[in-house]
Amino acid sequence: MTAPIDTTGSQTDVAPEAVLKGVEAKQIEGRSLGQIAWTRFKRDKVAVAGGIVVVLLILMAALSRPIQSMLGLDPNQFHQDLIDPNTTLPKGDFGGMSWDHPLGVEPKFGRDIFSRILEGSWVSLVVAFGATVLSNAIGTILGVVAGYYGGRVDTVISRLMDTFLAFPLLLFAIAISATLQGGAFGLEGLPLHLLVLIFVIGFFNWPYMGRIVRGQALALREREFVDAARGMGARGPYILFKELLPNLVAPIIVYSTLLIPTNIIFEASLSFLGVGIQPPQASWGGMLNQAKDFFEVDPQYMVVPGLAIFVTVLAFNLLGDGLRDALDPRSR
Repeated sequence: MTAPIDTTGSQTDVAPEAVLKGVEAKQIEGRSLGQIAWTRFKRDKVAVAGGIVVVLLILMAALSRPIQSMLGLDPNQFHQDLIDPNTTLPKGDFGGMSWDHPLGVEPKFGRDIFSRILEGSWVSLVVAFGATVLSNAIGTILGVVAGYYGGRVDTVISRLMDTFLAFPLLLFAIAISATLQGGAFGLEGLPLHLLVLIFVIGFFNWPYMGRIVRGQALALREREFVDAARGMGARGPYILFKELLPNLVAPIIVYSTLLIPTNIIFEASLSFLGVGIQPPQASWGGMLNQAKDFFEVDPQYMVVPGLAIFVTVLAFNLLGDGLRDALDPRSR
């Protein structure tokens, strides 16, 4: 005979362990916007690969001098014993590649190409990052001011952007760089060349960032949180720096990763034309300029710096595309 069923008990008498039997109770945690973006970014294997290459390039540039010292390399040391005196070309195949010189040596002087690629890496990244920071700072401030205040302020800043965009930037950069080659502002040599390139590239590229930030600020100034800040008595500067700018971090980061490779190419172009980094300091653009006279007989010397620029620009572009998709899924 079966036991009678108790129908008088209520569900409140049932222990929670009986309901969740066999299931571990776990605390549900919310995820921040950064965590959500990181999850999306990790799914993009191509962007992750580009990010890894970018990190390796930055480490290579930062540690270029220690690496050269550890391997006993000098980017400006001549190796005339490795050059054929009759042809001024490196002895051996593939531009004189060997265990001591894994990427070969340059024609005529015999300087090690690997050490010069390392030396040129930090030059390109310093100029690219410095110019990007300068253009982002100017463009972000003027763009957010124009977008928030509107009216005459927006008109004046927008016309200023149009004026800068109308400049023939390459010709202007060549003229300024050539004029300041000898010395200026108490500086000369490599420090002067780096500062001139950073100023020229960064100062005349800010309108691109300014337009992007202005467009975003125009949309954000009509949002509810901005109206709430105004209703609580917040003034313009507080709204600009506490309400609008934090919401503009994502597009600024994305555009920065896409602007850096453009600045790398710009620096290489100026050095290739002879108005950028001056020898004997190694630079990728300067190496391409020297390699153009030996391309037919020693293509190795042109391929290596060209490949370094190509890989660096491609890695930054892949990283920028991945960040754009991660921070703004609607862009897909």
